[in-house]
Amino acid sequence: MVLVYVLLTAVVGLIFANYLRWKIRREPTGDEKMQEISRAIREGAMAFLFREYKVLIIFIIVVGIIFGLTLENGGYTALAFVIGAFCSGIAGFGGMRVATIANVRTAQAARKLLGDALQIAFRSGAVMGLLVVSLGLLGLVTIYTILTDILGLETALQVLTGFGFGASSIALFARVGGGIYTKAADVGADLVGKVEAGIPEDDPRNPATIADNVGDNVGDVAGMGGDLFESYVGSLIAAIVLGYESFGLNGINLPLFIGGTGILCSIIGCFFVKTDDEKKIHTALKSGLWVSSILVIIASWFICQYFLPENGTGVFFAILTGLICGVLIGLITEYFTSYSYSPVKKLAQSNKTGPATGIINGLSLGYMSVTLPVLIICITIGVSYYFAGLYGIAISAVGMLSTLGISLAIDAYGPVADNAGGIVEMAGLGKEIRSRTDALDSAGNTTAAIGKGFAIGSAALTALALFSAFSVRANVDLKLTEPKVIIGLLIGGMLPFIFSALTMSAVGKAAFAMIEEVRRQFRTIEGIMEGKAKPDYAKCVDIATIGAIKKMIVPGIIAIATPLGVGYFLGNNCLGGLLAGALVTGVLMAISMANSGGAWDNAKKYIEKGELGGKGSDIHKAAIVGDTVGDPFKDTSGPSLNILIKLMTMISLLFATAFTASGFF
Repeated sequence: MVLVYVLLTAVVGLIFANYLRWKIRREPTGDEKMQEISRAIREGAMAFLFREYKVLIIFIIVVGIIFGLTLENGGYTALAFVIGAFCSGIAGFGGMRVATIANVRTAQAARKLLGDALQIAFRSGAVMGLLVVSLGLLGLVTIYTILTDILGLETALQVLTGFGFGASSIALFARVGGGIYTKAADVGADLVGKVEAGIPEDDPRNPATIADNVGDNVGDVAGMGGDLFESYVGSLIAAIVLGYESFGLNGINLPLFIGGTGILCSIIGCFFVKTDDEKKIHTALKSGLWVSSILVIIASWFICQYFLPENGTGVFFAILTGLICGVLIGLITEYFTSYSYSPVKKLAQSNKTGPATGIINGLSLGYMSVTLPVLIICITIGVSYYFAGLYGIAISAVGMLSTLGISLAIDAYGPVADNAGGIVEMAGLGKEIRSRTDALDSAGNTTAAIGKGFAIGSAALTALALFSAFSVRANVDLKLTEPKVIIGLLIGGMLPFIFSALTMSAVGKAAFAMIEEVRRQFRTIEGIMEGKAKPDYAKCVDIATIGAIKKMIVPGIIAIATPLGVGYFLGNNCLGGLLAGALVTGVLMAISMANSGGAWDNAKKYIEKGELGGKGSDIHKAAIVGDTVGDPFKDTSGPSLNILIKLMTMISLLFATAFTASGFF
């Protein structure tokens, strides 16, 4: 009955997502000019996704064959891997497709009522959020049920990790590829358009504007969706594996039941997101999350008491701790990245003496912002372990992500609002309507920061839970006096730096090509600056696409090959050290980079509001330089680190029994 309930909640989530999609499609699309711009954005986004998925299909086939030939029960593991990759890909594809039809409808609605525009943008985000949790839960439970009937429970739990690795693989490439694309376009559009040519953001004369708006969808919708799909599935797998070790079948059923209940609570929360007041948009978005969270907390108490009558109270407190951790990290992230608070205001003022001081202070802000989130994660780990052992750590991650259906909706709403503002600007709809979409976009910047906080916190807890599951399955006991463990720690600690270097370099090279192309068009297309000639938008879209597809491959190979090589040659003890080292440096770098990037971005936006000289001033130009440095920090390298640490732990868990303690040497 438990699995039937969980499957039904997943189906309800899919039905409601399609209902929201139907509601969005019924909304008016504006005039022909607006539709033309929206069509160009949609075609560019879908073209990128199709080209990316062609590469990923080859990867999935190759890895599936390797699993089939090298692992015990390899055929079933390959099947689970393919289904995990498929569910993740479908969630990203579906969410992004809805986002690219909602942008123009949001822009049109903003011509009349702010509340209507908010509803359309939020519904689009809710489609993404509900697709992620519903497809994640549906795919996981389906493959778990089938494998249990065929292989038995214990073997099925080992093979189930393949589903998580499929999700992790798609997430990594979606995040890295989408992040490279969006930031190459963004940097090119800003540096040449705003700084050199002195034209506004999203000005139709800028050849990179369409590519920039495409990037919002492939990076911040499909990429973020893949990231959190992987976290959601990974946390459930870790809780299932450790739950069986601790409490038998009820330890498996409990996290699945909470996941299904979280979908229903997220749907209820969606009905509380509404306002017509520009000043209350942020409050309206948060109200839906608060309602969903409170409902999950109440439901979790009864679920824990039902499944684990002797240990239910402790497990409940672990779930509650995870939820509180996610909220607190989100609020701290908001404090360090929103221009409503002093850190970003002070950062904006530091640009008075040029971009160098702005960049120095932005880096300092990011480093300092690591302190509180890490302490909160430490407290969460300690409290969860105290109440429910290793299972408590895993179930706290499930608790944090139980409301993902609506927390991701609040995050994915932002790029739609941003796109709507771009369409308003390019279609020449006027300052009044642009001010409405800017109000939506401003709230979206804050909610994106909260979403990144959830992503980082869940990555830390999920990776630790998966690491615990790996330690149990591989029977490793890490001792710092053992040289191979120290070797693993150092290699693991080094990997996030190499990974960040590769992804940032990729953005730099793609942005260089974009900048050169925009300059070329400004120089050679007569009448472009007077608005008499149309830029070649497609060329910029193509440059960003080619750069992203090529440059995402090497980081992906490193993330997968390194733990396999270390495990085979140096053994599980060294591999355990590697995972621990990567977890520590990866989480710290992810928090720092995300918050520095977010702060630079909103320092620029604070000045663009009219503060400290406003648009076009020297301080504004300095802030734009800082923002372009921060772009790959917050939207490419930083978020990708979340996936890196989870993917390496997932593949290590998958191959745990294939490696010996000491390895080949």
